[in-house]
Amino acid sequence: MTASIHDSAIFRDLMGDREVQALFTDTAELRAMLLVWGALAKAQAETGLIPDDAAAAIQRAALEIQIDPAAISAETGRNGVPVPALADRFRQEMAAPDAAHFVHFGATSQDIMDTGLALRLRQAVRLIEARLVRLLDVLGPLAAQESDTPMLGRTYGQAAVPTTFGAVVAGWGWPILEALTELEQLRPRVERVSLSGAAGTLSVMGADGPKIRAALAEGLGLGDPGRNWHSDRSGLAALSAWATRVCGILSKFGADLYILLRSECGEVSLRSGGSSSTMPQKSNPVGPSVLTAIAAQVTGLNSVIQSALVHREQRDGAAWISEWMALPQIVIGLGRATSLAGEIATGLEPDRARMRAAIESTDGRVFAEALSFRLARAMPRPDAQQTVKELCGEDRPLLEAATARFPDLDLGDVFDVTQALGHAPDDARAFAFAVAEMT
Repeated sequence: MTASIHDSAIFRDLMGDREVQALFTDTAELRAMLLVWGALAKAQAETGLIPDDAAAAIQRAALEIQIDPAAISAETGRNGVPVPALADRFRQEMAAPDAAHFVHFGATSQDIMDTGLALRLRQAVRLIEARLVRLLDVLGPLAAQESDTPMLGRTYGQAAVPTTFGAVVAGWGWPILEALTELEQLRPRVERVSLSGAAGTLSVMGADGPKIRAALAEGLGLGDPGRNWHSDRSGLAALSAWATRVCGILSKFGADLYILLRSECGEVSLRSGGSSSTMPQKSNPVGPSVLTAIAAQVTGLNSVIQSALVHREQRDGAAWISEWMALPQIVIGLGRATSLAGEIATGLEPDRARMRAAIESTDGRVFAEALSFRLARAMPRPDAQQTVKELCGEDRPLLEAATARFPDLDLGDVFDVTQALGHAPDDARAFAFAVAEMT
C-alpha cells in the first residue's frame, strides 16, 4: 500500500478525488508559485520598484516555463523549502539575466508558498462547495417527498417514538446548510495573499509595500489581508476545523445509512453496494463505510494543523512543515467525502413498507410515551408512567393491554401513527424550503 491511500492506483476509485488531488501535486504547487512570481513582478512594476520590461519578461516566463519537480529535490532537502531552488532554476530557464534578478524581489519563501497555496485552496473550496450544494439539491426534495413517511425513531439503538424519513433526511442536511453559510465567512481568511518579506516587515519594498500587496491580491483574484500572517495560522486552522466538521457531518449520514441498510432492518436501499469475496448474497455498504473512515482520518490530521497554530516567533519551520504533511490529505479527504456523499444520496431509496413494519414490530410500545400522557389526564404523571411501564411488560400488544386495563378510554388516536409524528413533517418541509431558498 502507498504511504497515502489517496495516491494509490489500487484504491484510487475507492478513496481518490482526481479533481481535488490534481491541486495537490508537485506540478500544481510549482505552477502556482510561478504564477505568484509573475503577478508579483507586475504589481512591483506598477509602483516603479522594478522595470516594466523585467516584469513583462517574468510574467511571460511564469506562464511558459515548465520545471521538473525532481530537479529541485536535492536542494529542497538541504534548504527545507523549495523556493530557493525553484527561483534558481526559473532564472536559468528565463535566459534573460537582466530581468531574472528581479524574480522574487523583496519577497520571502513563505510569501510565495502561502500565496500559491491560497490559489489552490480557492479552487478546492469552490469544488467542495459546489458538491455540497448538489448534495443539498438531492436531500431537499427527498425530505419534502418523504416528509410524511412514518418510520421508527431510535435512541441509544432502541425503538423510541415515530418520526418520518423526511425528518431524518433533514437531520442530515441542516448541518450542511449551516456549514455552507459559515464558509462565506471563512473564505476571506483562506483566499488571501501573503506578502510580508523576510521577517514580516516588508521592509525591502519601502513605503509602497502595502500598495504592492494590494495590487498582487487584485492580480491574483485573492484578498488583501492588510497585514502579515506568516506566523498567524488561524485561517488555515479554521479551514481544517471546518473540513473536519463537514467530514463528521457526512460521516453521520453514512453511519445512519449503515444501520438502516442492515439485513434485519433494510429500511433503505442504495443503487449499488460492494461484493463479498466469498458470500454472493451480500451487498456491502461500502460508501457509508468510507465516509466514516475519512472522518476518522481527517479528525486525526486536524490535530496536527491545530498544533501548528503554535508558529514560534516570526517563522517556524517545524509547524510549517507539519501543515504540508497534513493539510493536503485533509482537503483531499473532504473532497472525496463530498463527492461520495452525493453519489450515495442520488441512489438512496426508502422502503416504506419496511419502515412501517419496523413500527408494527414494537407491538405498539412505540406509542408508550403518548399513552402515558393520555393517562396523565386522569392521574398523576408518575403514576401514569409506572402504569404504562407495567403494561409494556405484558406479553401482548400495548393497545390490547391498555384497553383491557382502561376499557372506557378511547385510545385509538394514541395508537394512530399519523397522530404521533409531532413536528417531524413540518421540520422536513422547512428544510426542503430552506434548500430551495438557498439555490
